[in-house]
Amino acid sequence: MAPITEVEGRRVALSNLEKVLYPATGFTKGEVLHYYATVAEVLLPHLRDRAVSFLRYPDGPDGQVFFTKNVPPGTPEWVTTAEVPRVEGPSRMVLVQDLPSLMWSANLVTEFHTHQWLVGTPEEADRIVFDLDPGAPASIVQCCEVALWLRDRLARDGLETYAKTSGSKGLHLLAAVRGASSERVSEYARELAVEAEKAMPRLALHRMTRSLRPGKVFVDWSQNAARKTTAAPYTLRARPEPTVSAPVTWAEIEECRAPGQLDFRAVDIAPRVQDHGDLLAPLLDADAAGTLP
Repeated sequence: MAPITEVEGRRVALSNLEKVLYPATGFTKGEVLHYYATVAEVLLPHLRDRAVSFLRYPDGPDGQVFFTKNVPPGTPEWVTTAEVPRVEGPSRMVLVQDLPSLMWSANLVTEFHTHQWLVGTPEEADRIVFDLDPGAPASIVQCCEVALWLRDRLARDGLETYAKTSGSKGLHLLAAVRGASSERVSEYARELAVEAEKAMPRLALHRMTRSLRPGKVFVDWSQNAARKTTAAPYTLRARPEPTVSAPVTWAEIEECRAPGQLDFRAVDIAPRVQDHGDLLAPLLDADAAGTLP
């Protein structure tokens, strides 16, 4: 039987704590759970009131990896859920609102993915996101060049942009928006991706065609679709090592000359939070959100 831990008055079963999930480093499930408990203060605000999709990897990244969007069987009754719209009809999804819910869901061994809208207002996006994905031999270094162009371009429209690593190969750029549907945000994001390709034709690409990707940075604007989700800030990724989708400063982006400079693992995050706080905290201020032109 899995040991029962009390978390803020809730009984949470935490199982297989000694199981190695990341064989390359020996990082165990217990360490995964400890990581999430350590970063909960900065992670939870970015999950709260957002339907969460779980990208599960219970046997590590080399095992089966699969999405769980609907409320999983066995979900405790005290975990908040919400009905969310889908093309095929409404479904019920998990909301990770507090530390007990976070620890319960982390015990499933998952990446946390969220939409760019809140469950209370699914018709209105509150984020715009660009997923900068490099095609080899391009790397996150080239992503940084594109990110700086997009930052300045968004600033011309009054949008303050923030950045985090994807936890894989690239970068995610985010800005808080208001007063627009996901369709309008997607349209605007596509317009800027096209502009980026025109401004940097040897570097940026807005089209998804695989044959065009080598050596370029794909500016994925499509993540703004209402049905799509993106890896949440501070989530661990199902990669060979316990890498994290980590917020980064613009100074770090400007100074990036090698991929390893923006490669962050679980052990790196607590010291970064201590030094910088939550670099994405401004995204949570609704009053600071911009409007699309």
